[in-house]
Amino acid sequence: MDVVCLDLEGVLIPEIWIEFAQVTGIEALKKTTRDVADYDELMRFRLDLLRQHKLGLPEIESVIQTMAPLDGAADFLDSLRERYQVVILSDTFYEFSRPLMAQLNWPTLFCHHLIVEAGGEVSGFQMRQPEPKNSAVAALQSLNFTVIAAGDSYNDTAMLAQADHGFLFRSPANVIAEFPQYRHTRDFDELRGFIDGVSRRAG
Repeated sequence: MDVVCLDLEGVLIPEIWIEFAQVTGIEALKKTTRDVADYDELMRFRLDLLRQHKLGLPEIESVIQTMAPLDGAADFLDSLRERYQVVILSDTFYEFSRPLMAQLNWPTLFCHHLIVEAGGEVSGFQMRQPEPKNSAVAALQSLNFTVIAAGDSYNDTAMLAQADHGFLFRSPANVIAEFPQYRHTRDFDELRGFIDGVSRRAG
């Protein structure tokens, strides 16, 4: 059986930190895993900025409440789930995800937790496990699933490498240039075609 593993931000929903940066005017918060390959470094940078500006989870949640999935994402996800098992593998946080997961009809999501103090300050984060995306793919493969994966950023490339088939979706030019071995598209219908084309259940 085939399992499709998808990244979340940049693939199905807008980048949460970019949306938050636009609302707060903190340009430095626009950096994402498309720009910084080291996720720990990126998160420490983000948390330092939140502390400097005295912003916490409530302020981030208020922005997330205004967000919606990317155009066509919910229909794309629903169509995949008719034929495949689908798992979202994301470096976002469960504390962020509920409003957007509701709009995507509650897909299975593997991500991380924030450490939040009583006053709403985000004091840290807890990764689900080391190398979480490719570890999840390897675990699914150990259960005799064939894994087809798609993502957009540096933090997705280990997942794509571990998967039986991997694709880049809506990636920036720098990521596409560094990983030319992966087919790339910006269109949900074309990505669905890529997935169907390599599936053992094709036809």
